[in-house]
Amino acid sequence: MKESQVDVLVIGAGPAGLMCSFGLARADVKVRVVDERPKKVAAGQADGIQPRTIEVFQVLTTAINSTNDGVYFALQSYGLADRLLREGNQMHMAAFYNPKSDGSGIELTDRVPDVTAPTARYPFEVTLHQGAIEAIFLDSMKEMGVEVNRPIRPTTIQISEDKNYHDGHPVRVVLKLLEGTGNDEEDSEVVYAKYVVGADGAHSWVRKSFDIAMEGEQTDYVWGVIDMIPDTDFPDIRNKTAVHSNNGSCMIIPREGDKVRVYTQLEGKAAIDARSGRLDKSKLGPNELLDVARKSFYPYTFKAPQSFDWWTIYIIGQRVASSYSVQERVFIAGDACHTHSPKAGQGMNASMNDSYNLVWKLAHVLRGWASPELLKTYEFERRKYAQDLITFDKGFAKLFSGKPRTELNQDGVSHEEFIRAFQTFGGFTSGIGVHYEGSVIVNAKHQNIAAHLVTGERVPPQYLLRAADSRPFEIQDLLPSDTRFKILVFTGNTSEPSQLAKLQTLAEELQAPDSFLTKFSPGGKPETLFDIISISSAKKESVVYNALPQLFRSHWSKAFLDDTPFTGQLGGKVYSTYGIGAAGAMVVVRPDGYVGTIAPLNGVTDLTDYFASFLTSSSA
Repeated sequence: MKESQVDVLVIGAGPAGLMCSFGLARADVKVRVVDERPKKVAAGQADGIQPRTIEVFQVLTTAINSTNDGVYFALQSYGLADRLLREGNQMHMAAFYNPKSDGSGIELTDRVPDVTAPTARYPFEVTLHQGAIEAIFLDSMKEMGVEVNRPIRPTTIQISEDKNYHDGHPVRVVLKLLEGTGNDEEDSEVVYAKYVVGADGAHSWVRKSFDIAMEGEQTDYVWGVIDMIPDTDFPDIRNKTAVHSNNGSCMIIPREGDKVRVYTQLEGKAAIDARSGRLDKSKLGPNELLDVARKSFYPYTFKAPQSFDWWTIYIIGQRVASSYSVQERVFIAGDACHTHSPKAGQGMNASMNDSYNLVWKLAHVLRGWASPELLKTYEFERRKYAQDLITFDKGFAKLFSGKPRTELNQDGVSHEEFIRAFQTFGGFTSGIGVHYEGSVIVNAKHQNIAAHLVTGERVPPQYLLRAADSRPFEIQDLLPSDTRFKILVFTGNTSEPSQLAKLQTLAEELQAPDSFLTKFSPGGKPETLFDIISISSAKKESVVYNALPQLFRSHWSKAFLDDTPFTGQLGGKVYSTYGIGAAGAMVVVRPDGYVGTIAPLNGVTDLTDYFASFLTSSSA
């Protein structure tokens, strides 16, 4: 059989697999991605992108960085958000319908903002079918020379105990081309990989190959989904809408163009085979699903569409994999390690953010920048998140599938109870409130120095002014996903000579032989792994930015102010919003945009200890 080698083999080209492959390719990692499907999804499947995921997708403002040789180069992050926002539909409003008191159908009860996360940079969801989202990745990957190999099925996978096996590629995978010659040997290939990522869905072959259990349970809730262009008099057809009726529950999700998605609660017996206990799609079709929905939407009408774009039925299950990795050589991501209901729009978002968490860690280890121990934090962070997601989903699915409270059913779900849950968990469902607990890469020792910039959470959006030209910048646009750590140095008021003197001392400490900036910089070049950005509380009218020590203005574009532009319409709140005092602070932002640790301006030793816990020294 043919043989090949690769740094990372990704099995599965859904959203999790494509996010992983794309991120690794951008990090110059030799990656290969295979998928059993002959082509990408054409319609349906997952369709909701939450605010935090939009932040990840965002085309970040080009950041100019200088090398020690004075060579300037441009860096950009994933670069996917423009197309997502252009092609997708935005959901800003959520509507709620409940039974009329006289029992004659449903009526509007409330309308509220769809996203209830105060710090969301994008306070809305974007809906676009999975195939179109996959196309955004596929087209961007193609520009980098990476394409999905399909239709290919893995048949065996083994991990050698010898780390130097096959020139340091200890994972052996046999792949089979499904549309080949028909000769097994000619159609098969042995791939030797340093790492494998199984992003191959809820029925993951990779997970099953290593007997990784899915822990959790299956509910009795059965739902149907139809995608269509509606012909209806329902007034909230273009808003996210939750309907609780005496005939069951429904949800409307407006989609790109004129399409909508309708979720319909079903009676379990109508869709389950009595002998096997499994779903039987032959018992129901899209027309039957629409008939069920019509009863819940009465007195509003839905005419039969000319065609259905996509449809399916499913039982809500809530499970988490017992392990996310095997020997830190084989990892699983996305639906391969967690399944839950789609009502809160978490599936695709959780999946892609699994990969987003893993990519920079793989890149650092492959480059020799970090110890392989870093890879253990992937399971530690993302499995805890998945467990929290399942806990939330159990309660939310129960509320959604429960009967509404009426005069005859006082034990049912009240509107107040449902909307309270909807708003209370807004930070979680939006992805904005994801919190990673303490670990080698999350250290909250000096949290009080930046009280509202929470260690283990993503950096909230705020506007800054670039000191050299007073141009406003969103701080998230200064944190591209380029595998580097960002060191945000909140310098205090640099118009004060005493503060400048402290910064001069800090610069000398940072450049000392025992500082992290010296010990862990690959090839002796700090800008390869660290990007230093200074943020002064001085005012634009009086600041002299080039009075800063050179380290804090490696290029004129690296020095910023906590001030407003002359229009006065934005900015000027970074220090107060983040809870940083006049003494300043140093904030380490991980390559995925999450706060790793915080230290005072005299805390270089604390930062060195932080990085020493997982980085390898440049001499090694």
